[in-house]
Amino acid sequence: MGAVLPLLALRAFCETTRLGSLKAAAERMGVTPGAISQQIRQLEDRLGVVLLSRSRYGVQLTEAGASLYPGLSRGFGQIESALLDLQALSRANTLTISTQPSFASNWLVPRLADFNARHPQIDVHVQSTGELVDLHREPVDIALRHGLGDYPGLESIALLAPVLLPVASPGLLAGGPLLNEPQDCLHYPLLQDAERADWTLWLRAHGVEPDHRSRRGPSFDEDLLLLRAAVSGQGIALVQAQHADEDLRSGRLVVAVDRAWPSRFAYYLVAREENLARPPVRAFVDWIRAQLDVESVS
Repeated sequence: MGAVLPLLALRAFCETTRLGSLKAAAERMGVTPGAISQQIRQLEDRLGVVLLSRSRYGVQLTEAGASLYPGLSRGFGQIESALLDLQALSRANTLTISTQPSFASNWLVPRLADFNARHPQIDVHVQSTGELVDLHREPVDIALRHGLGDYPGLESIALLAPVLLPVASPGLLAGGPLLNEPQDCLHYPLLQDAERADWTLWLRAHGVEPDHRSRRGPSFDEDLLLLRAAVSGQGIALVQAQHADEDLRSGRLVVAVDRAWPSRFAYYLVAREENLARPPVRAFVDWIRAQLDVESVS
Protein backbone atom coordinates (compact mmCIF):
# COMPACT_ATOMS: atom_id res chain seq x y z
CA MET A 1 0.00 0.00 0.00
CA GLY A 2 2.94 2.33 0.52
CA ALA A 3 4.21 4.33 3.46
CA VAL A 4 1.47 6.96 3.47
CA LEU A 5 -1.82 5.59 4.76
CA PRO A 6 -5.01 7.08 3.26
CA LEU A 7 -6.38 7.96 6.71
CA LEU A 8 -9.30 10.05 5.43
CA ALA A 9 -10.45 7.25 3.15
CA LEU A 10 -10.02 4.67 5.92
CA ARG A 11 -12.08 6.79 8.30
CA ALA A 12 -14.77 7.33 5.64
CA PHE A 13 -15.02 3.55 5.27
CA CYS A 14 -15.17 3.02 9.05
CA GLU A 15 -17.82 5.67 9.67
CA THR A 16 -19.98 4.45 6.77
CA THR A 17 -19.81 0.90 8.10
CA ARG A 18 -20.45 1.91 11.71
CA LEU A 19 -23.38 4.22 10.90
CA GLY A 20 -24.81 2.19 8.04
CA SER A 21 -25.09 4.92 5.40
CA LEU A 22 -23.07 7.38 3.37
CA LYS A 23 -25.31 10.23 4.49
CA ALA A 24 -24.80 9.54 8.21
CA ALA A 25 -21.04 9.19 7.70
CA ALA A 26 -20.98 12.49 5.80
CA GLU A 27 -22.82 14.29 8.62
CA ARG A 28 -20.40 12.79 11.14
CA MET A 29 -17.33 13.92 9.16
CA GLY A 30 -18.73 17.27 8.06
CA VAL A 31 -18.56 16.60 4.31
CA THR A 32 -20.98 15.60 1.54
CA PRO A 33 -22.12 12.02 0.83
CA GLY A 34 -20.45 12.36 -2.56
CA ALA A 35 -17.11 13.06 -0.89
CA ILE A 36 -17.51 9.99 1.33
CA SER A 37 -18.37 7.83 -1.68
CA GLN A 38 -15.34 9.15 -3.58
CA GLN A 39 -12.99 8.41 -0.66
CA ILE A 40 -14.28 4.84 -0.40
CA ARG A 41 -13.92 4.29 -4.16
CA GLN A 42 -10.35 5.57 -4.03
CA LEU A 43 -9.60 3.23 -1.11
CA GLU A 44 -11.10 0.27 -3.01
CA ASP A 45 -9.05 1.15 -6.09
CA ARG A 46 -5.88 1.36 -4.02
CA LEU A 47 -6.53 -1.97 -2.27
CA GLY A 48 -7.84 -3.70 -5.40
CA VAL A 49 -10.94 -5.05 -3.63
CA VAL A 50 -14.56 -4.04 -3.15
CA LEU A 51 -15.24 -3.20 0.51
CA LEU A 52 -18.89 -2.15 0.45
CA SER A 53 -21.84 -3.14 -1.69
CA ARG A 54 -24.44 -0.42 -2.19
CA SER A 55 -28.19 -0.82 -2.63
CA ARG A 56 -31.35 1.16 -1.99
CA TYR A 57 -31.36 -0.37 1.51
CA GLY A 58 -27.98 1.13 2.40
CA VAL A 59 -24.49 -0.33 2.42
CA GLN A 60 -23.30 -3.80 3.35
CA LEU A 61 -19.81 -5.14 3.98
CA THR A 62 -18.31 -7.48 1.44
CA GLU A 63 -16.11 -10.34 2.63
CA ALA A 64 -13.05 -8.11 2.19
CA GLY A 65 -14.74 -5.23 4.03
CA ALA A 66 -15.74 -7.50 6.89
CA SER A 67 -12.13 -8.64 7.22
CA LEU A 68 -10.79 -5.08 7.24
CA TYR A 69 -13.33 -3.29 9.43
CA PRO A 70 -12.73 -4.77 12.95
CA GLY A 71 -9.02 -3.85 13.06
CA LEU A 72 -9.62 -0.37 11.63
CA SER A 73 -12.47 0.24 14.06
CA ARG A 74 -10.27 -0.69 17.03
CA GLY A 75 -7.49 1.53 15.72
CA PHE A 76 -9.67 4.60 15.27
CA GLY A 77 -11.30 3.92 18.63
CA GLN A 78 -7.89 3.94 20.33
CA ILE A 79 -6.97 7.19 18.57
CA GLU A 80 -10.20 8.87 19.67
CA SER A 81 -9.80 7.55 23.22
CA ALA A 82 -6.25 8.90 23.41
CA LEU A 83 -7.39 12.31 22.16
CA LEU A 84 -10.21 12.38 24.71
CA ASP A 85 -7.72 11.57 27.47
CA LEU A 86 -5.47 14.40 26.28
CA GLN A 87 -8.43 16.80 26.21
CA ALA A 88 -9.30 15.73 29.75
CA LEU A 89 -5.81 16.69 30.91
CA SER A 90 -6.02 20.07 29.20
CA ARG A 91 -9.38 20.86 30.82
CA ALA A 92 -8.60 19.67 34.33
CA ASN A 93 -10.99 22.16 35.97
CA THR A 94 -13.85 22.02 33.45
CA LEU A 95 -16.97 19.88 33.54
CA THR A 96 -19.11 19.32 30.45
CA ILE A 97 -22.60 17.93 31.06
CA SER A 98 -25.02 16.82 28.35
CA THR A 99 -28.70 16.53 29.22
CA GLN A 100 -32.19 16.83 27.80
CA PRO A 101 -33.61 20.37 27.57
CA SER A 102 -36.53 19.56 29.88
CA PHE A 103 -34.29 18.16 32.64
CA ALA A 104 -31.83 21.02 32.23
CA SER A 105 -34.48 23.73 32.59
CA ASN A 106 -36.72 22.08 35.20
CA TRP A 107 -34.22 20.42 37.52
CA LEU A 108 -30.51 20.93 36.86
CA VAL A 109 -30.07 24.62 36.04
CA PRO A 110 -32.12 25.96 39.01
CA ARG A 111 -29.80 24.02 41.37
CA LEU A 112 -26.46 24.68 39.67
CA ALA A 113 -25.86 27.89 41.64
CA ASP A 114 -25.33 25.74 44.72
CA PHE A 115 -22.74 23.58 42.93
CA ASN A 116 -20.96 26.67 41.58
CA ALA A 117 -20.84 28.20 45.06
CA ARG A 118 -19.35 25.02 46.53
CA HIS A 119 -16.87 24.49 43.68
CA PRO A 120 -15.97 27.90 42.22
CA GLN A 121 -12.78 26.46 40.71
CA ILE A 122 -14.79 24.20 38.34
CA ASP A 123 -16.07 25.70 35.10
CA VAL A 124 -19.38 24.01 34.22
CA HIS A 125 -20.65 23.79 30.64
CA VAL A 126 -24.19 22.42 30.12
CA GLN A 127 -25.10 21.09 26.70
CA SER A 128 -28.90 21.04 26.45
CA THR A 129 -29.80 18.70 23.60
CA GLY A 130 -32.27 16.00 22.71
CA GLU A 131 -29.55 14.08 20.86
CA LEU A 132 -27.71 11.28 22.64
CA VAL A 133 -24.00 12.10 22.64
CA ASP A 134 -21.41 9.39 22.11
CA LEU A 135 -19.36 9.57 25.31
CA HIS A 136 -16.60 7.50 23.70
CA ARG A 137 -16.17 9.96 20.84
CA GLU A 138 -17.17 13.41 22.13
CA PRO A 139 -15.57 15.62 24.82
CA VAL A 140 -18.44 15.27 27.28
CA ASP A 141 -17.76 14.23 30.88
CA ILE A 142 -21.26 13.37 32.04
CA ALA A 143 -24.60 12.67 30.39
CA LEU A 144 -27.82 12.87 32.38
CA ARG A 145 -30.16 10.54 30.55
CA HIS A 146 -33.77 9.46 30.94
CA GLY A 147 -33.97 5.77 30.22
CA LEU A 148 -33.84 2.20 31.49
CA GLY A 149 -30.22 2.22 32.70
CA ASP A 150 -28.81 0.05 29.92
CA TYR A 151 -25.71 1.86 28.61
CA PRO A 152 -23.18 -0.72 27.32
CA GLY A 153 -19.56 0.17 27.89
CA LEU A 154 -20.43 3.03 30.26
CA GLU A 155 -20.92 3.46 33.98
CA SER A 156 -24.41 4.54 35.07
CA ILE A 157 -25.67 5.81 38.42
CA ALA A 158 -29.42 5.89 39.08
CA LEU A 159 -30.56 9.32 40.20
CA LEU A 160 -34.30 9.81 40.42
CA ALA A 161 -37.41 8.22 38.96
CA PRO A 162 -40.20 10.77 38.56
CA VAL A 163 -43.51 9.01 38.11
CA LEU A 164 -45.00 9.56 34.67
CA LEU A 165 -48.74 9.02 34.31
CA PRO A 166 -50.58 8.33 31.05
CA VAL A 167 -53.46 10.83 31.21
CA ALA A 168 -56.27 11.73 28.84
CA SER A 169 -59.57 13.56 28.75
CA PRO A 170 -62.62 11.46 29.73
CA GLY A 171 -64.25 12.46 26.45
CA LEU A 172 -61.43 10.96 24.38
CA LEU A 173 -61.60 7.63 26.20
CA ALA A 174 -65.40 7.41 26.31
CA GLY A 175 -65.76 6.51 22.67
CA GLY A 176 -62.59 4.49 22.17
CA PRO A 177 -61.17 1.02 22.87
CA LEU A 178 -60.84 -0.17 26.46
CA LEU A 179 -57.57 0.52 28.24
CA ASN A 180 -56.59 -2.44 30.41
CA GLU A 181 -52.88 -2.86 29.68
CA PRO A 182 -50.05 -0.45 28.78
CA GLN A 183 -50.01 -1.64 25.15
CA ASP A 184 -53.66 -0.57 24.78
CA CYS A 185 -52.47 3.05 24.73
CA LEU A 186 -51.15 2.39 21.22
CA HIS A 187 -54.74 2.35 19.96
CA TYR A 188 -55.02 6.08 20.73
CA PRO A 189 -53.15 9.16 19.48
CA LEU A 190 -50.05 9.68 21.64
CA LEU A 191 -48.81 13.11 22.67
CA GLN A 192 -45.02 13.15 22.64
CA ASP A 193 -42.27 14.79 24.70
CA ALA A 194 -39.75 16.90 22.77
CA GLU A 195 -37.38 13.95 22.29
CA ARG A 196 -40.17 11.49 21.33
CA ALA A 197 -38.61 9.00 23.73
CA ASP A 198 -40.85 8.69 26.80
CA TRP A 199 -43.58 6.52 25.31
CA THR A 200 -41.08 4.04 23.88
CA LEU A 201 -39.22 3.83 27.19
CA TRP A 202 -42.42 3.63 29.25
CA LEU A 203 -43.75 0.74 27.17
CA ARG A 204 -40.45 -1.14 27.34
CA ALA A 205 -40.32 -0.61 31.10
CA HIS A 206 -43.71 -2.38 31.24
CA GLY A 207 -42.44 -5.27 29.13
CA VAL A 208 -44.07 -4.12 25.88
CA GLU A 209 -42.02 -3.98 22.67
CA PRO A 210 -43.17 -0.72 21.06
CA ASP A 211 -43.82 -0.28 17.35
CA HIS A 212 -43.82 2.79 15.10
CA ARG A 213 -46.94 4.15 16.83
CA SER A 214 -44.99 4.83 20.02
CA ARG A 215 -43.12 7.72 18.33
CA ARG A 216 -46.00 9.17 16.30
CA GLY A 217 -48.03 12.24 17.22
CA PRO A 218 -47.42 15.93 17.98
CA SER A 219 -44.55 16.74 20.35
CA PHE A 220 -44.29 19.42 23.04
CA ASP A 221 -41.37 20.89 24.98
CA GLU A 222 -43.09 21.19 28.37
CA ASP A 223 -45.51 19.15 30.50
CA LEU A 224 -47.87 22.15 30.68
CA LEU A 225 -48.31 22.04 26.89
CA LEU A 226 -48.78 18.27 26.96
CA LEU A 227 -51.46 18.68 29.62
CA ARG A 228 -53.35 21.32 27.65
CA ALA A 229 -53.28 19.12 24.55
CA ALA A 230 -54.55 16.16 26.58
CA VAL A 231 -57.35 18.22 28.20
CA SER A 232 -58.50 19.27 24.73
CA GLY A 233 -58.82 15.62 23.72
CA GLN A 234 -55.92 15.43 21.29
CA GLY A 235 -54.49 12.21 22.72
CA ILE A 236 -52.90 10.47 25.72
CA ALA A 237 -49.98 12.28 27.39
CA LEU A 238 -47.22 10.95 29.62
CA VAL A 239 -46.56 13.62 32.23
CA GLN A 240 -45.05 13.85 35.70
CA ALA A 241 -47.64 12.99 38.32
CA GLN A 242 -47.33 16.24 40.27
CA HIS A 243 -47.90 18.29 37.11
CA ALA A 244 -51.18 16.49 36.37
CA ASP A 245 -52.52 16.63 39.94
CA GLU A 246 -54.83 19.64 39.54
CA ASP A 247 -56.35 18.42 36.26
CA LEU A 248 -56.90 14.96 37.75
CA ARG A 249 -58.62 16.36 40.85
CA SER A 250 -60.91 18.54 38.72
CA GLY A 251 -61.85 15.66 36.41
CA ARG A 252 -60.49 17.36 33.30
CA LEU A 253 -58.13 14.40 32.99
CA VAL A 254 -58.17 10.77 34.09
CA VAL A 255 -55.39 8.20 34.36
CA ALA A 256 -55.64 6.09 31.20
CA VAL A 257 -53.86 2.98 32.55
CA ASP A 258 -53.16 2.68 36.28
CA ARG A 259 -50.05 0.54 36.70
CA ALA A 260 -47.29 0.43 39.31
CA TRP A 261 -44.41 2.65 38.30
CA PRO A 262 -41.38 0.80 36.82
CA SER A 263 -38.54 2.16 38.95
CA ARG A 264 -35.83 1.38 36.37
CA PHE A 265 -37.35 4.05 34.09
CA ALA A 266 -35.39 6.89 35.64
CA TYR A 267 -32.78 9.57 35.19
CA TYR A 268 -29.22 8.23 35.19
CA LEU A 269 -25.82 9.85 35.41
CA VAL A 270 -23.75 8.19 32.68
CA ALA A 271 -20.00 8.49 32.13
CA ARG A 272 -16.94 6.66 30.90
CA GLU A 273 -15.37 4.72 33.78
CA GLU A 274 -12.10 6.65 33.52
CA ASN A 275 -13.94 9.99 33.64
CA LEU A 276 -15.46 9.12 37.01
CA ALA A 277 -11.95 9.42 38.47
CA ARG A 278 -11.62 13.08 37.43
CA PRO A 279 -11.97 15.43 40.45
CA PRO A 280 -14.63 17.69 38.80
CA VAL A 281 -16.71 14.63 37.89
CA ARG A 282 -16.37 13.15 41.39
CA ALA A 283 -17.40 16.51 42.87
CA PHE A 284 -20.49 16.66 40.68
CA VAL A 285 -21.49 13.06 41.45
CA ASP A 286 -21.18 13.70 45.20
CA TRP A 287 -23.11 16.97 44.87
CA ILE A 288 -26.02 15.58 42.85
CA ARG A 289 -26.37 12.61 45.20
CA ALA A 290 -26.47 15.00 48.16
CA GLN A 291 -29.12 17.10 46.40
CA LEU A 292 -31.29 14.05 45.83
CA ASP A 293 -30.83 12.82 49.41
CA VAL A 294 -32.01 16.19 50.76
CA GLU A 295 -35.02 16.27 48.43
CA SER A 296 -36.05 12.70 49.32
CA VAL A 297 -36.15 13.65 53.01
CA SER A 298 -37.95 16.99 52.57
